[in-house]
Amino acid sequence: MGAWWPAFAAVAADVAPSPFDADTVVRMARALAADAYVAPDTTLPPALAGATYDQYRDFRYRQDRALWRDVPGVDFQAQFFHRGFLFKPRIEIHVVEGDQARPLPFSTALFDYSPNPTPALDDTLGFAGFRLHAPLNSREYFDELCVFLGASYFRAVGKGLAYGLSARGLALGSGDPGPEEFPVFRAFWLHRPEVGSAAITIDALLDGPSVTGAYRFRIEPGEDTVFEVDARLFPRVDLPHAGIAPLTSMYQFDAADRTGIDDYRPAVHDSDGLGLWTGTDEQVWRPLHNPASIQHSGFQDASPRGFGLMQRKRAFDSFEDAEAGYEKRPSAWVEPLDDWGRGEVHLVEIPTADEYQDNIVAFWRPAAPLQAGSESRWRYRLHWTAAKRWKPALAHVVATRIGARPGEDRAIRLVVVDFDQGDAGSEVPQLEVTASTGRIANPVVHARPGGGWRVGFEFAPAGASSELRTRLHRGGAAVSETWLYRWSA
Repeated sequence: MGAWWPAFAAVAADVAPSPFDADTVVRMARALAADAYVAPDTTLPPALAGATYDQYRDFRYRQDRALWRDVPGVDFQAQFFHRGFLFKPRIEIHVVEGDQARPLPFSTALFDYSPNPTPALDDTLGFAGFRLHAPLNSREYFDELCVFLGASYFRAVGKGLAYGLSARGLALGSGDPGPEEFPVFRAFWLHRPEVGSAAITIDALLDGPSVTGAYRFRIEPGEDTVFEVDARLFPRVDLPHAGIAPLTSMYQFDAADRTGIDDYRPAVHDSDGLGLWTGTDEQVWRPLHNPASIQHSGFQDASPRGFGLMQRKRAFDSFEDAEAGYEKRPSAWVEPLDDWGRGEVHLVEIPTADEYQDNIVAFWRPAAPLQAGSESRWRYRLHWTAAKRWKPALAHVVATRIGARPGEDRAIRLVVVDFDQGDAGSEVPQLEVTASTGRIANPVVHARPGGGWRVGFEFAPAGASSELRTRLHRGGAAVSETWLYRWSA
């Protein structure tokens, strides 16, 4: 037994290890894809089956039983989630040391159930997921760094940030008319970090009716917490609309769309825009929207350099919410490590009346379907960050504001877009503004009080929607990112 084992000795005395290498989970996923799908076990004993949200919150993992808590020089600890409430599938947890993996049995001794009595549960129950802790903000304290819980969802934070948007292993049918499929990470392998290591490795086995997958995560906390992801997919059926590196967030309102909003706060969102860095080296900012009906947008590209759901507002007075702390929600930026070929960054925006439901999804959709019986590999870095600037010399959009133009014709919209300074210099740049439908009038750009540039123009709609576009340039060379916006009646 390794040095991590003493805290678990009472529950793992008879657990035998098995060989493990870098291809173990890949072989398992490949073999699983060749068989008919078998749903994970969601059967719960009576003591757990009817647990309410409040009762489930009383199933607290004991901090003094954290994995690797007593291992000197290891800067990671793991704690585990109980099954119950919404988290019913049995998830297997394994610990890897060298070339050996050992399953971690469940035990009620790992949890504090007070003020309720400890239920009678056996060691076959398994877990619902896990979270990692690391000294992120201070060497003296192990902060919660990331959590894997529910289907293939996971989320993380960088230094000084709090949980916000989530990532997933794979998206299948997000926002489509039919039912969405949610593959599950049904097993994890946690590699014991080397003494002094700045990173930890996690392997995961994905399984769903349509696809299996082998995932490896190399997780390094810091100012930006970075997940290096290696995903290998094995479809059971043809997947014409797979969503690679999906991100899920919440956007309710901001200055551009306050119609019907009766709220003291100036904005409510986990993310305020979709950022794109295209294969042609164009940087794009697409503000998010809470639409009247579900809205799909596809940004076609080849060999993308990156995309992400971003939270750019970082001041308390942008939200005025002392409890939610939206200014501390992380951005998530996907950086492909290989040539992903042709496809599109697909954005789904779903109507929401409150801030409690995620309604924004973004992912890469390859142009070629993933064929049944094939294998595909997707490698990328996922940055959990407060201030990712992928082309820092350009002026970045800092605010979008839209309202009625003063005057008799209130249907004409006044659009104002603020850019920061970037490296654009002091000379006022040139302006491009276009609309796919409708008419643009009186476009202007001028220096903005406090620094940067303000773009303003009038937009007379014609039809139900229009794609608006603007950027700053000098002699045709961009000095700002490109602002895109879908206006809807």
